[in-house]
Amino acid sequence: MDELVIDIQGLKKSFGDLHVLRGVDLQVHRGENVVVLGRSGTGKSVLIKIIVGLLKPDAGEVRVLGQDVTLLRGRELDDFRQKVGFSFQSSALYDSMSIRENLEFPLVRNIRNLSRADINRAVEEALDDVGLSQTINQMPSELSGGQRKRIGIARTLMLKPEIMLYDEPTAGLDPITSIEINNLINEVRQRTGASSIIITHDLTCAKTTGDRVAMLLDGTFERVGTFDEVFADPDERVQQFYNYNFVN
Repeated sequence: MDELVIDIQGLKKSFGDLHVLRGVDLQVHRGENVVVLGRSGTGKSVLIKIIVGLLKPDAGEVRVLGQDVTLLRGRELDDFRQKVGFSFQSSALYDSMSIRENLEFPLVRNIRNLSRADINRAVEEALDDVGLSQTINQMPSELSGGQRKRIGIARTLMLKPEIMLYDEPTAGLDPITSIEINNLINEVRQRTGASSIIITHDLTCAKTTGDRVAMLLDGTFERVGTFDEVFADPDERVQQFYNYNFVN
């Protein structure tokens, strides 16, 4: 696990007078799950939007899969984004499309000359991987929140990304469904070997899925390590976060 797939140095991002990221350093190795913890509004989602080139940093270096993301434009940026899967908090499914059509969409849009048999096989495999084969002809509105979350992850995996970015994967879910999503995140890593950044404020998710935890405090990663190492820190901000989440 020595190869760096994400290398961020001195990253800064402000919105007017609001200084969100104040000099962030973060490294992610191939095959590693890194959890980014922090309170709402601390810049966690800003960080992953910068990683995929949706936002430009004010300063710092962002290298992903050996490329300087800040320099990518047009076709280069499109090609890069095929290697980085982004699982949105809302699942971001198209309500007017069936589950089959939702999963076909990234394939048809990005890969030419695929046969109908190839597309069908890829969709069926993806649904089988997330345990939802029976939903193939349903509409997103017919599914539960947890099922939509799983379908969203399946669609992200259609292009076989090398890196997965999960934005609040357990937000709004009941505890049992949250456990299922945490297990799915671990299964995705085991099955694909993809590296992941998992944005969350759910400590059960962090403890279950993260090889390392990076805690965003006041715009920087002041605590990085295993879950137990981070929360052994007596810093009052860290302990408040732990106590609020009621983790045993």
